[in-house]
Amino acid sequence: MAIPDAFRRNFSTLLRAAESGDLALVECVDVETGEPRYVICAVGRQNGDYVLTPFGHLHDGNPFEAYRPPTGSVLH
Repeated sequence: MAIPDAFRRNFSTLLRAAESGDLALVECVDVETGEPRYVICAVGRQNGDYVLTPFGHLHDGNPFEAYRPPTGSVLH
């Protein structure tokens, strides 16, 4: 299964933000549940304001129990 190009581009953007120190962990609220989510965001500037671009949230619980790696791979 190939990773879609849009996800590859987003990952490249995330890497650039990390390299330049433009990442933040932001406490947000899940729209559907109202529960807090801790979201990894790239931080930019536009017209003097900060702009946060969310990339994903940190998993609650044990992520090793929530995700199955591709066949033949091991998550550490």
